Amino acid sequence: MTPKLFRHPKNPILTPTKNSWENKWVFNCGAAIHNGKVVLLYRAQGNDDISRFGLAVLEDGVRVQERSKNHVMGPDSDTEYESHGVEDPRITQIGETYYILYTAASLYPPLVPRPEEGRLPGDIPWRVRVSLAHTADFQKFVRHGVIISHIDSKDATLFPEQINKNYVLLHRVYPQMRLAVAPTLHEFHERGVKERGVYIWPREGKWDSERVGAGAPPIKTPYGWLLFYHGVNHDLVYRLGILLADLVDPSKILIRTDESILEPQKTYERKGQTPNVVFTCGAVEWHNHFLVYYGAADSVIGMAYIEKENLFRWIEGKLKEKRPSRSLSAIPER
Repeated sequence: MTPKLFRHPKNPILTPTKNSWENKWVFNCGAAIHNGKVVLLYRAQGNDDISRFGLAVLEDGVRVQERSKNHVMGPDSDTEYESHGVEDPRITQIGETYYILYTAASLYPPLVPRPEEGRLPGDIPWRVRVSLAHTADFQKFVRHGVIISHIDSKDATLFPEQINKNYVLLHRVYPQMRLAVAPTLHEFHERGVKERGVYIWPREGKWDSERVGAGAPPIKTPYGWLLFYHGVNHDLVYRLGILLADLVDPSKILIRTDESILEPQKTYERKGQTPNVVFTCGAVEWHNHFLVYYGAADSVIGMAYIEKENLFRWIEGKLKEKRPSRSLSAIPER
């Protein structure tokens, strides 16, 4: 039986405030451990509907100890790609540096053609690009701009170490998840996306039949890279599932859950800005648990957890019964 995440009883753990930049919605947060505490970099919207990032520090993974009064990152006025804001941050720690991959959101100008590949559904001509920033202390943020510039792409997340001297990145080109590699973080737009292929497709008839996308950055375990990801069905219900990838060749998928591990059930997950959504951008290993932080209905933030021992026991059983999985070509060495 597929393991399930358990909601924390204090959910939702983060809600809008009276601050003008976050008085409507707070959701979709990256998560990291810094100075022994969980730090959330979260997406917020106020009356202008522009997405900005706020910061919260959690005492025990749940209780808010500190929270920024002002946003810590907003749209960069020097780039046309962020005119509608910055969205859905995902934090990966490599060494002493925290890398933040996020979505730069804007609209295509009327006379600029939209590429067919990766085009988002709907009538609004959204232009979305993967962008990069970094910080060492969550006080000062250094922006590097768009790193995948030629295609509509979002839901990007970075593996927490180089593999065969390459950085490895997952991103979503609608409707599938893709894998990219490059020797530097700035080369994905030049060569990385062209080198790799589709990582996973939606699966007809399952909970992730319409689109899939990366969730939290991969977590290294003794059994493989653990990835909490999101999937959407044709009723546009967002759920969470699990992927397990090979440690040496992460293009090789060892496990993919046939059932979701979290789905919208609570009122705060079913009603809000976007109904029927649970969407993660961040998870941390916290003592004997994995804590998964998620946006609920694009309106508030919740946390769900699973015991490591129980998850690992399930993984062991699946690996014993699992037949060899398909793989993209191995991650090349530079």
